[in-house]
Amino acid sequence: MLQKQIKDEIKEAMLAQDSVKLITLRGVANAITNELMKQKRPLSDELSDADVIRVLQSLAKQRRDAIEQFIKGDRPKLVKSETAELKIIESYLPKMMTKKEIRKIAEAKKAELGVTDKKGVGKFMSALMKDLKGKADGTDVKEVVDNLFS
Repeated sequence: MLQKQIKDEIKEAMLAQDSVKLITLRGVANAITNELMKQKRPLSDELSDADVIRVLQSLAKQRRDAIEQFIKGDRPKLVKSETAELKIIESYLPKMMTKKEIRKIAEAKKAELGVTDKKGVGKFMSALMKDLKGKADGTDVKEVVDNLFS
């Protein structure tokens, strides 16, 4: 369903002559094709929405990393273009939880598992990420967990 939506919006971007959206969505389509090949499935197949979301999350992470590097390298034009692409990619992703929402769940999970010190952080983080998979950004979860145990 999501894969078809992306294909349809590529056509719309072409008609609207929206080059940034067109380039970004073509990149998404290529990443989806690569995922199909990785799974050894025919290119005519469609990925599940969960697989497409995983591909989109990977692309969004790549953009965030690039933005961070371009900021460090004082490359404002590249920051601007990567940010524009990131916004387009994020528009297809489900809304991620805020740090405040993550903290509530993390505190409940900490109490449930009885983790009191940094020794149990690995087990705690693993269980928490399992619960929050696809709902929260891993970087935000790590930051919340670090704050819980500092």
